[in-house]
Amino acid sequence: MNSAEGHQWKPTGTSVSKLHMYVALKLNTIVCVCVCASVAFQHCQWERCRVRGGGRMECSWKTVLLLVCASLGVQYTAIRTLRDSLSGPCQGAYRCQSRHLRDSRWRTSCDDSWLPMDSPRKHILLFATTRSGSSFTGQLLNQHPGVFYVFEPLYHVQQAFTNSSSRLRRTLDRRALLGAYRDLLLNLYTCELHFMENYIRPEPQEHITSSFFRRSSSHALCSPPVCSDGVVAAASDPPDETWCPKKCGALNLTLASMSCLSRGHVAVKTVRVPEVGDLRTLTEDPRLDLKIVHLVRDPRAILASRMMAFSDQFRAWKIWNATGRQPRYVDLSQITSTCKDMVASVETGLQRPAWLRGRYLLVRYEDLAFNPKDKASEIYKFAGLEMEDRVRTWIAKNTNSNASSPSEWNYRYSTTRDSRVTAESWRLRLGFDIVRTVQNLCNDTLALLGYKQVRSVAELRNLSQSLVEHRTFQPVT
Repeated sequence: MNSAEGHQWKPTGTSVSKLHMYVALKLNTIVCVCVCASVAFQHCQWERCRVRGGGRMECSWKTVLLLVCASLGVQYTAIRTLRDSLSGPCQGAYRCQSRHLRDSRWRTSCDDSWLPMDSPRKHILLFATTRSGSSFTGQLLNQHPGVFYVFEPLYHVQQAFTNSSSRLRRTLDRRALLGAYRDLLLNLYTCELHFMENYIRPEPQEHITSSFFRRSSSHALCSPPVCSDGVVAAASDPPDETWCPKKCGALNLTLASMSCLSRGHVAVKTVRVPEVGDLRTLTEDPRLDLKIVHLVRDPRAILASRMMAFSDQFRAWKIWNATGRQPRYVDLSQITSTCKDMVASVETGLQRPAWLRGRYLLVRYEDLAFNPKDKASEIYKFAGLEMEDRVRTWIAKNTNSNASSPSEWNYRYSTTRDSRVTAESWRLRLGFDIVRTVQNLCNDTLALLGYKQVRSVAELRNLSQSLVEHRTFQPVT
């Protein structure tokens, strides 16, 4: 997607509805003014007016003043109604948050109990691809008590587009979907969680939903004020995937917005934005202080993980891996498209464009797995966050785990593991024929990111020799 496309605005369902609301209010204003004028005219004609010589009619100055005041009052009411309708929960508390430090007049209209006063708000985007270690990396950010973390909210946008009628899908292009993605991210970063109601299905009732994707992955969404039962659990271990929906019940998006405002920073994980260039509009938005953590992983490892996690979609690959014979119907684009997007994003970052300066950090998952404490400290420093003891404790617990032991995160998106072992465990699971094919398809990606290729089965299985070259990727400055 070129830069020109990145700046084109596509009207979303919400923006169109707001436009309709504005037009309706303006029409309502005009109608009301006309009614007031008619009433004043009748009043003027029958009660306040007198006919003088020549048949000319004069109205009392009080009647004219009444008409002017009525007109101004109706227009003021309409404009105020529109303004309130466009604001989110808490009567525009985020808008207060961004202004009250500069203008003392805003202090009286904002509830300071929900607004962080000690530091500016950070907006962090974990930008990755499916099965690249993003769940684990996202939990590093989720452990910070001042971070409001949301796991893959763009899932709801994708589902809403996918479930639309076939006729509508044919009219939607890539830019429209990306525009919807950016709209949602902007609203999440400004704590307008009600905006998600445009995409969550079934549609929330009175701002309450039981269909928020992977809510349990966020401490903020399983803790007060969102969840009153979260007090006991938060004092011991982090809430797990089964505890949160059972104890907290349906998610109140108004309370979630309040929780977002009460925390100093917002972090979002997504695997649905193809290229970092698609995020340029957000990096240049003056309302945000966006920090993009671009997580990459060896494409061979990504494929092996997808084959395990998504058996139905990768059935042909599994048959190939088991039999050693490539099925005719295997979809090579399932990995080539990933490599293409990865290379495009990394090359953009390495070019150090002005819109990414101070906003982009490239992280290899393997480096994080081999040196979790050091790499986590680097991510926190880049994001402008303090590394707290709670985070260090979580790292120690979740990077030196026996994979066979039970875990509160033991499911498809598990983050508890022996990180050193899992980083290259794919070498014991993938057949050499598949590995060789991926190397040919993704040769540029491997070379750019410093992943060594193997030339034999023996070299593939020899875990004593790492396939990850030493590389240092500095933040874009």
